[in-house]
Amino acid sequence: MGDALLNINGGDVTTLEIIVLLTLISLIPSILIMTTSFARIIIVLSIFRNALGLQSAPPNMVLVSIALFLTLFIMGPVIDEIHQDAYVPYTEQEITQIEAVMRAEIPLKEFMLKNTKGDSLDMFLEFAEMDEPENPLDLPMRIVIPSFMTSELSRAFVMGFLLYVPFLVIDVVVASTLMSMGMIMLPPVMISLPFKVLLFVIVNGWDLLFMTLVRSFN
Repeated sequence: MGDALLNINGGDVTTLEIIVLLTLISLIPSILIMTTSFARIIIVLSIFRNALGLQSAPPNMVLVSIALFLTLFIMGPVIDEIHQDAYVPYTEQEITQIEAVMRAEIPLKEFMLKNTKGDSLDMFLEFAEMDEPENPLDLPMRIVIPSFMTSELSRAFVMGFLLYVPFLVIDVVVASTLMSMGMIMLPPVMISLPFKVLLFVIVNGWDLLFMTLVRSFN
């Protein structure tokens, strides 16, 4: 067979191409996580759980599942556009694989650019010593993806901080009350936890949290 392998279509696939393909396949989970809404959602949910004071409820599997299905809901229009404009023509052999990838990049890039801060984009453009093109879609993925990731991390921690504040107030009030009553040996967390859970249930917290997460994406 020499330096090439025979594929199912009778063409030659070099060993280097196989290695590159296997590398890309192994990176697909990371690429999907960092180019979608998943990262922001899972970070906010994790910070919320810590703010509530529950170490293992909801468990990690539940949080990841919630983040996954919320991501599928938020990314639905993007997925539909990629399916219609790239996947279907490719399966019908109307376009090549490279053209399918290029078409799939467009809606994904539009989503990321809508949720990317201008400061983050300018920072990576400066690092790459590039000028911003007239059409933002002309930006390469190596600029768009890290800019989007930086913006997502920033927004996720801001949302987490805002979630933390009301629960922190409850902790401070309970700790001050116990101290004024001379009950220093009683852990404040033991008393504040039921009140935090009660507050979250009364305000219909899960609906508010999911609504905020969905609406936070443009």
